[in-house]
Amino acid sequence: MAEPLPSGLLEACVVVGLSNDTLKEVCESLLQVNESPLLLDPEVLQVHAPPFVTKGRINEPGMGRFSHTQRRFSFIKKKNDRPLNNAGKVKEEAAEDFNVPKDLDLAALPQLCFPGGLSVSQEQQEEQFHFLVFTDVFGNQSHGVVLQYYRPVQKWIFQERMLNGHHPSSKSPQIYSAYGICIISKHPYYNTLKDCLSSLLCRLKICKNTDMEEEVKEFSAKLALVPIPPPGQLHVMFTLSPLTIVLPSREDKNYPVIDLDLHLPLLCFESRELLQIITSILTEQRMVFFSSDWAKLTLIAECFMLYIRPLRWQHPLVPTLSRQMLDFVMAPTPFLMGCHLSHYEEVAKETDDLILINIDEGTVCCSGNNDVDLPEAPQTAAQCFKSRRKVLQIHYDLEVLYRGICSDVNELRMRRRHWQHRLNRDIQNITLELIVNMFRDVDDHLNYEHRVFNTDEFLKTREPADQPFYKKVLETHIFHSFLKDHLNGKLKAFTRMERNTRTEDQKRKASMDFSHRRTIKEMKNDCQDSGLSKRLGTSLPNLGDETQPSSLKQTSPTSPTIPEITLNIPARPVKMFKLAHFPPPLSCYHVCLYFGDLVLLLNRAISATPPDDSSLLARYYYLRGLVNMLNSKRLDALSDFQTLYKTDIEIFPHELVRVLVDSLHVEEKAQAEKRSELRPLISKARTNDKSERIDSDDRVKKFQLPRTPMQLEEFVRCTQESGIVRDVATAQRLFEALTVGEQKQIDPETFRVLYTYWKESEAEAQDLQLPAEVLEHLDNSECVYKLSSSVKTSYGVGKIAMTQKRLFLLTTGRPGYVEITKFRDIEDLKISTASFLLLRIPSLKIKNRLKKEKFEANLKSECELWNLMVKEMWAGRIMADNHKDPQYVQQALTNVLLMDTVVGCLQTQKAVLAASKLAYYEKLRHEVPMIIPRPTAETLKHKINPSENMRSPQSVDVLLFIPGQLTLSADLDGNPKLWCALSCGKVVVFDAVSWTLQQHCIHVGESSLNCMMGLDQEQLWIGSQDSVIYIINTRSMLCHKQLTEHRGEVTDFALEKLNHNLSPVQVFSCSADGTVIVWDVPTLKVKRQFHLTCDRLQSIQIHDTLWCGASDCVMELRQNGCLLRKISLLDANIQASVFSRITLHLERKQIWTSFADSAELCIWDTSDLTKAPKQVTLPGCCRVTCMIKVKDQVWIGCNSGGTGLSKVVGKIFVLDSDSLMVEKELEAHEDCVQTLFSAEDRYVFSGSASLDGKIAIWRVD
Repeated sequence: MAEPLPSGLLEACVVVGLSNDTLKEVCESLLQVNESPLLLDPEVLQVHAPPFVTKGRINEPGMGRFSHTQRRFSFIKKKNDRPLNNAGKVKEEAAEDFNVPKDLDLAALPQLCFPGGLSVSQEQQEEQFHFLVFTDVFGNQSHGVVLQYYRPVQKWIFQERMLNGHHPSSKSPQIYSAYGICIISKHPYYNTLKDCLSSLLCRLKICKNTDMEEEVKEFSAKLALVPIPPPGQLHVMFTLSPLTIVLPSREDKNYPVIDLDLHLPLLCFESRELLQIITSILTEQRMVFFSSDWAKLTLIAECFMLYIRPLRWQHPLVPTLSRQMLDFVMAPTPFLMGCHLSHYEEVAKETDDLILINIDEGTVCCSGNNDVDLPEAPQTAAQCFKSRRKVLQIHYDLEVLYRGICSDVNELRMRRRHWQHRLNRDIQNITLELIVNMFRDVDDHLNYEHRVFNTDEFLKTREPADQPFYKKVLETHIFHSFLKDHLNGKLKAFTRMERNTRTEDQKRKASMDFSHRRTIKEMKNDCQDSGLSKRLGTSLPNLGDETQPSSLKQTSPTSPTIPEITLNIPARPVKMFKLAHFPPPLSCYHVCLYFGDLVLLLNRAISATPPDDSSLLARYYYLRGLVNMLNSKRLDALSDFQTLYKTDIEIFPHELVRVLVDSLHVEEKAQAEKRSELRPLISKARTNDKSERIDSDDRVKKFQLPRTPMQLEEFVRCTQESGIVRDVATAQRLFEALTVGEQKQIDPETFRVLYTYWKESEAEAQDLQLPAEVLEHLDNSECVYKLSSSVKTSYGVGKIAMTQKRLFLLTTGRPGYVEITKFRDIEDLKISTASFLLLRIPSLKIKNRLKKEKFEANLKSECELWNLMVKEMWAGRIMADNHKDPQYVQQALTNVLLMDTVVGCLQTQKAVLAASKLAYYEKLRHEVPMIIPRPTAETLKHKINPSENMRSPQSVDVLLFIPGQLTLSADLDGNPKLWCALSCGKVVVFDAVSWTLQQHCIHVGESSLNCMMGLDQEQLWIGSQDSVIYIINTRSMLCHKQLTEHRGEVTDFALEKLNHNLSPVQVFSCSADGTVIVWDVPTLKVKRQFHLTCDRLQSIQIHDTLWCGASDCVMELRQNGCLLRKISLLDANIQASVFSRITLHLERKQIWTSFADSAELCIWDTSDLTKAPKQVTLPGCCRVTCMIKVKDQVWIGCNSGGTGLSKVVGKIFVLDSDSLMVEKELEAHEDCVQTLFSAEDRYVFSGSASLDGKIAIWRVD
């Protein structure tokens, strides 16, 4: 569904009551028989909808209101429905047309405005408010607030009676008729619209009957001038005498606005009932709310809709049913409806299996004779919610006891609003935590590549008592929509809460191992407290083993357990923008002046906002764009929206810009072509419009076992979806193992057995519990991956256990621990035979280099498999130590587990032969000598894999190291970070202390990334091949800004420090087409730009002057672009054709250049560029790919063609800048070195192309 257009506050205002003819008849009847109040069917009397001014250009597309594409039809109000004048004569007027929004159902609206019926009474009644929700067939919602008030009507009735010869007595009773005024808006501004109607009520009480229509129309026209603020911290304030009204904004573009009191359900229900209602919603029951107060129905229902966020209700939502609509509760599908308490017995008797929620009594029960099978909420999540709820302060009077009396009503309202805002935020955090705790591990069972969710495996991770809840929820539309939003990256608040409440163990395990084995630390914790929940994060209490009942009519025990960690989530400061005083809203001239005043106010607000507060500036530019659009200044509006790229791209109104572009007149299009900043915006809007017409399949599939034979490609997909294997290469080796000597396809039964054996092995490992005496010998991070059957060994009888670090014997009888060997200590391994009577039993012999005696185990039929597995782990351990890369051990473990699964699956004589196809590292150890040159082994410190959570290795294109901070804040941990730009616009972030992935995949466009630069610990600039500079906020890890002034791919950045306080730095960026732009960092405005004549400008550096490197030359320039000196390939008499990399070493007056088609380096003397350069040829190098200066050395990455002992392709040469001699030759990667980066001259990071895809960390001498 397309993004909804931003709209004004008002969609329509409808007046409902009795027609004059009906009212006359009713009053006659009351005066004659003096009956009690009558309940009648109301009718629509007036409809007011934008546009209210039509003169000139105000009614052009985008001018009369904020929504541009909505069509309207006419609602005809007949002349006999017009109010009579005070002389008792009918005013003869022609039928009048009213513009009515197309989605407004006028037939049902009168009943909803008076759901209990309209009354005419002889007594004045107190005015009342209630609230409505309208949903169309596409699921789009509108929201209404209804004011019911009474007006005296007997005066003109008596006049009419006198005209007919009747003479009323002097003591004729007063007669009052009810009127309903309903404001309808696309946005759920319940409190705001109620305030607006309260202001109107003050006017209606003093106006004449004949002036009522004009008052309501003028009131409606004013509301149509109120713009809806964009998501963020900017609220809009306006005055409707005597009230000052605040229009809050949404906190997030994927969440609705919250303009109601979220604590209302907490006042009506206990925790048990609250959880039952939330469970009913999540399991998609048929629910009916009841109350004697119509106003409570919608507000309470809407609160629960917000409680379950980010999950969204997908079924009919009708919180207010009139008496004529009661048959709606007979619907067989899930729904949430509400009706008056007087209908409770009727609804409960007529319909079975309903969840009946009595708001007034605070009860939840079921209709019919049988209880609805409603499961309890997950126990530990529910207990945390109850504990959180107990400490909430939900009574305003208790909060303000210390305050003095304030006589200003608006000041009192503002105090209450601030208190309510804080309470709403606390409740949001508590309910979000509840949802996070219910669905914390969902991401572990989602396959993003194939959009598959493994329901069965997720269910296996749930506690047995919670299974009924999850079995119901996982089948609902609401959960399916939640998965789609998860895959589409729309759950930022959920993800943030889940990440912030993880334990350290959960963080470590998420970043290292995905094989679902319990760590030794988890086993130790189970020994200490068997009741501790393993599902929840640091936010939860240390809960006992309580049981929760499943019946609605039973009570569940609660404990006073308080969560260990408070939800200390800082609130964002709120800024108010006050609108100008409303003009006469039906005058085109005055409305245009009003828009001009708003632009002036916004200009002042923009000028007064510091440039570094880009988030607030974005909101002001957004509002100014809306106002300019309303004032028919389309190009100015587009310019304002274009500015959002530099301030906050998250609130960019894509749909609105497309409508604006389509509505441009011919002369406006010609003017837009002359404005360079608008051309790319208009082009992009048209391009996006075409691309979005192609429907994409965004469904989330449930994992299912295959039903037909699979070729290689299909098999790889199935293994990835099932969670058995993540990377393609391993899946291909598994396919080869399962098809040894057979046709190259896998039948469904083989895959089913394979999958079953794999999952059963995981389940057995989860159930394994080692004795405490054994646990104390093992490291906390170890997991037991394989356990043999009980065998006789040279150390006694027992079971051999394998972890990622060692083999040990778990002795039988009295459980004990005997270490066999660590994998790195193995010296020899072979299969032998042991004599037993006349039999020769296969045995495995292991020689530990630290022990004299050999270990021998009579493994019988398991011997060959254990031999394969131990050899693979041994080879993986050696490679991990040699290459300083722990990923080798993780991959070896995966290979070992697959070997075990293949043997268990095939159960044939060829099973071990098939499993040997998976012994990848053992095979590699024999094919490629594991000889690491001494310089490489001494210099290499560590290796990390930025593609570990991806299906295939990615090329590491750019690296950037950002040092840590000494001063910490709530949203910044202070550790140094390593940012890695991967293929196709992906960025990942490592914590440079633990070397764990801190942030998976930030997507910045779809093109490759060329350069990165960090600014002031809060900004990261990234230059892309798509000509855009993306700016990431390092605190939120989100890309909120884009600079689009370049027309070619952005190739490099340079940072210059300045001496004045207003702008301490400025940034130079260059693009391949020769453009250099100088940026003012606080404002992100272009200070100046110039163009260089060269072939592919690829680097820029600042050393008092600018040094720019291109494919055909190196230039020294003044900062205004004037050329000072130049090195040209044509003049240098060098055989190479293209410069590839340029590095300045000005301390030694050197310029180092390399070439794309040569292994030769040229070192130029900066004191005299006309001198012939010194030349150095790198041995065993095909071409240079990257080059940096580190202290007095130059590190050079290249493609060697694989001539080393280990057949590496990527080499690094370290040259001394004085002697120009190669000091070290480092064998770095299995693919060419793509990038190098120096971390404070202490370490150098190297990243390789996609065949290797790893990052190496080197020590600098």
